[in-house]
Amino acid sequence: MCGIAGLIHRDGTSGIGQEMTAMLQALRHRGPDSTGFAIYGTPAAGEYVLRFKVAEQEDLASGFRIHDEIKKRRVEVDERLKKLGADVKEEDEATEYAFRYRITYDGDMRNLANFIEDIEGAEILSIGNALELIKDLGDATVVSEQYGLGDFKGTHGIGHTRMATESDVDIRSAHPYWAYPYNDVAVVHNGQITNYWIMRREMERDGHRFVSNCDSELLAVYTANNLDKGDTLEESLRKSIEEIEGVFTYLVATKDALGLAKDTMAAKPMVLYESDDLVALASEEVAIRSIVPHEIDTWDPYDAEVRVWRT
Repeated sequence: MCGIAGLIHRDGTSGIGQEMTAMLQALRHRGPDSTGFAIYGTPAAGEYVLRFKVAEQEDLASGFRIHDEIKKRRVEVDERLKKLGADVKEEDEATEYAFRYRITYDGDMRNLANFIEDIEGAEILSIGNALELIKDLGDATVVSEQYGLGDFKGTHGIGHTRMATESDVDIRSAHPYWAYPYNDVAVVHNGQITNYWIMRREMERDGHRFVSNCDSELLAVYTANNLDKGDTLEESLRKSIEEIEGVFTYLVATKDALGLAKDTMAAKPMVLYESDDLVALASEEVAIRSIVPHEIDTWDPYDAEVRVWRT
């Protein structure tokens, strides 16, 4: 069933971490397996935030040796970053297996991502000027507290509560997905893509990587592929309605924009609230009302609808 939500402030920053937590917690009943956030802060010139993990949460139950292995993998990440010429300005340990680095790097981002992910168990969750992608098992409150999102200030974000139906319950299969290797692009999705394997093979032949068997990841890779060929965000969203088969409603966030696309059947719900300074979207109105205390008017986007809002 799953639940998705998006929020964009058009008049500056706000407590986006706390707001997205409230929205996703209101959607907990739609997906208690895992929760994910893609939230956008204020970019620092010439710097990137690297979010990565070197194990799955479930790996910790495998015994004492995994803890030593996790430490070795993190050391290997540090060594490889140094070898590529990336300068680590700050290191934060969110959990034993998930980390946040603030880096400077002027090399090829795909090269960096491939070199890090060549380490066994390592996966880059996101690289961004403004983007920070956080996802883990548990509901929104659990994940938000675990990763300290309550104090996060920013302009916009998207999020997802997942009920696993066709792939594993792990961080790798949780949303959002980063549109590798693009900075600041993330996707959340509610629905099912029926031509997933056909399109995945096409994307892989073009050199794109997949880290899960979740059909929703295709939308992130598809977006990256379109942007790589020069499409705008709106053009990519419109193409997806023609080329992606199945039922879907999905949100795409970039450094300065939030986009929406619904398939031609419009089977997956989406509720929209828009004011002069705020746009909020969610699978159910209850999520929007969790952050907007006054009476509001909402509406449902139409079938085959594409919308893009900018900060």
